[in-house]
Amino acid sequence: MDARFEDGVEKPLNLGALDAEDLKILSALAQDAVFPIAEMTWRPKDRRLAILLNRFRWEDSDAAARQNRKPERVQSVLVIDHVQTVSSFGIDRKDHNTVLSVLEIAFETTDDVSGHVTLVLAGDGAIRATVETLELSLKDVTKPYVAPSKHVPTHPTDT
Repeated sequence: MDARFEDGVEKPLNLGALDAEDLKILSALAQDAVFPIAEMTWRPKDRRLAILLNRFRWEDSDAAARQNRKPERVQSVLVIDHVQTVSSFGIDRKDHNTVLSVLEIAFETTDDVSGHVTLVLAGDGAIRATVETLELSLKDVTKPYVAPSKHVPTHPTDT
């Protein structure tokens, strides 16, 4: 029997991305996540980049609006595996008070499986991880909390 909408229950996200299609979904759910730069950890020996994000719960935003609830955020860990190098543009990684905002997570292939995972950040910054193969995960690690702004993030539109 197919799953029914009524069977769904609110559970923490625990998603993986192994290809470009998976990454589109993960990127959409990570859009507008914010994190202090101090919450980014690069472990060269483990070939892993991990970031503790304060993720906007896009998957709940419509339900929250219908039920007159405030929009929510949740702390999530974004892990990029098989990382060979990490670089950044437009951010000062030494300024641990800097708070970054994720606009998109993109993947650009360099050969059959290798490539670059890029976290495109608000304010023209970016973090790029060169990877041997695409493997990311996004896992909620706390209970949701009311978004401090109490608003759904918005983006200016081109006119």
